[in-house]
Amino acid sequence: MTRILVIDDEPEMVRGLRDNLSYEGYEVLTAREGREGLATALKELPDLIILDIMMPGMSGWDVCRELRKKEVHIPIIMLTARGQEADTVMGLELGADDYITKPFSVRELLARVRAVMRRPGQRSDIDSYAFGSVRIDFKQCVAFRGTRQVSLTRKELDIMRYFVAHQGEVLSRERLLDEVWGYERFPTTRTVDNHILKLRQKLEDDPENPRFIQTVHGIGYRFVGA
Repeated sequence: MTRILVIDDEPEMVRGLRDNLSYEGYEVLTAREGREGLATALKELPDLIILDIMMPGMSGWDVCRELRKKEVHIPIIMLTARGQEADTVMGLELGADDYITKPFSVRELLARVRAVMRRPGQRSDIDSYAFGSVRIDFKQCVAFRGTRQVSLTRKELDIMRYFVAHQGEVLSRERLLDEVWGYERFPTTRTVDNHILKLRQKLEDDPENPRFIQTVHGIGYRFVGA
């Protein structure tokens, strides 16, 4: 049974999410504040986390940041009451997989949950890939440049997996958002550029003049692994 951890400081929200998710057949764990949620996530390792951003004490951003820092790559859907672009961009750049703005319908939330839970299966086709001095083991979630291990976030691994699967193709920022993050529409493509910048810093010999992750001006990016 798929286990979902709900972290939110609003009792009615927690109760509503627990009841609806349980009705759909999910096992639901709950936490009422950030530190409790972080501890529960590390102990129980659920399949998905639904995480409120604005909580007293430890915010949802802090919880997400700590999980990713500890190399815990559980999918995260962030809840925000603000609906502001800065909130959603910050959450995605910290490693969240999706976001939903309060108030939302149960039907929309369940659709987001199903979409996020489908993505790991779609990522399982390519186990490993090597280019230049880089070797990425997607199955073990590790990467190496020569003999030195390089730490990649789960989203960075997802991007590289997609690049490898579409090697040589020109990929627009909008397509990357849609296929890797799962958004049909998103207010900014800055999050893609920031992830590409970090990947170049980690994987390219000369990040300022990238050999493998190339910019196609006015469109997006192209990965050339040969």
